Order: sequence, then structure tokens, then C-alpha cells
Amino acid sequence: MPASSVELIQFPYSHFNEKVRWALDWKHLPHIRTDVLPGPHFPRIRKLSGQSQVPVVRFGEEIVHGSARIIDELERRQPTPPLYPADPGERARALEIQAWFDEEIGPKLRRALFSVMLSEPGYLCRMFSSTHSLPVRVGYRLTFPLVSRLMQRDMGLADAGAVSEGYAATERALEFVAKEAGPGGFLVGSHFSVADLAAAALLAPACDPPDSPMSRPRPMPEALADWSRRWADHPGSVWVLARYRNQRPAYAGAP
Repeated sequence: MPASSVELIQFPYSHFNEKVRWALDWKHLPHIRTDVLPGPHFPRIRKLSGQSQVPVVRFGEEIVHGSARIIDELERRQPTPPLYPADPGERARALEIQAWFDEEIGPKLRRALFSVMLSEPGYLCRMFSSTHSLPVRVGYRLTFPLVSRLMQRDMGLADAGAVSEGYAATERALEFVAKEAGPGGFLVGSHFSVADLAAAALLAPACDPPDSPMSRPRPMPEALADWSRRWADHPGSVWVLARYRNQRPAYAGAP
């Protein structure tokens, strides 16, 4: 697979996008990363993939969207180093854990986080637009009130009960990884797998892993600092940070 043919289209700060970044780096696969802005990304991504969510990966002429589908395609195209366990039972369990984090935890954690982040629009805009030109950054900040309203609607942030459930789901997920990790620190078997990758990446916004693509810019607004402190001493956060420290490779680089 020629490195020049692989392009990840992403939000720079997004836990589902981080899942795919981590998988690409785990495979040591050089690739291009193209950042898009939440909100203005809709027309481009819909035209490219027929839907409106990132991550999207271009493998030559083939477009794959959704973090689980992309990882599955990576395993097919470049099976080593593996993310799927060789044992069929362990593989089924790893994929089950990934699906639970994708469907149950990731969206709910995001809702809880954005209930805090949208109270700091200037900071949020800097996070998402920092890799773009100055005119784009200025334009994005000016139009962000509209983008913010769309985010609030799409994430259901007006529903206080749904936001509370987001906090509860984050707590459940942290408890899960703390309880389920085996002697080697892995959720399934004795090797790092897609289960560990999905759990660590999707919990990263709660744990703010240092020196990683999911580190929030400093200084943080107090509301975001309070969010980070809420989870900092949890054993599940300790597990996430260990996975980032021990299994998160550096960016594989652009071709």
C-alpha cells in the first residue's frame, strides 16, 4: 500500500479520530493528515463519503469512514503489527469491547465534555482551528455561534438528563478498564489489542494524556481544568495514561 495513497481526514481534537490516528501509528503506516473544521466540514465530508462524520480515510481511490471500519480495513491491508487477537474467542471479546466503547461510551462522554467546552468558545475554537491559516481561524471564530448551536442540537446538550448520563457513562467506563485489565494491563489476553486502543482513545478526553495528540492546550480555562481534576485520581485514568505512555507510538509521519 503506497504511503502517499493514505489520507486521514480528521478533527485534530476528537477521540474517535484519535482511535484511527493511533491505529495508523501502531501499524507504522505513513499517511497524510488533513484537518477539517467542525461545522464547515459537512459539505466536503458528505460529498466525499456520503455521510457527515469524521474520521474518513482515503486508501487510494477507496473511501472508508467510521473508526471501527477503518481499523478493520487496516487489519486487512496491513495485518502486522496486529490489533486483532489471533485467538477467535479473544478477538470476539476485543471487538465486543470496542463496540461498547464506540456505541455506549464515546458519544456520551463527548456530550458531557462539550457541555463544559461550549462555555469556553474562544478556547474551543483555538483547539479546532490552530492548524489553519489566520483568516480561516478568524472566520471560524466569527461564525462559531452558529456552529455552537448546531453542536448543542446534534449532541442533545439541552437535555440535562442526557448530560448527566454522559458523566455517569464516563465513570462506568473508567471503572470498567480498572476492573477488567489483566496482570499485563490489557483488557483481553496478554497483548495490546483493539480493545485497549478503543478504550484508551475514547477515554482520553477525560484523562488529558500529556505529550499526546489528545493533550489540551495550556493554559486551560478553569471549567476544563475542573473537568480534568474530576477524573484525575481514578484508577481508570491511571490505566489510560499507562496505555498512552507504553503503547501510543509517535506519528508515523507523512509520505
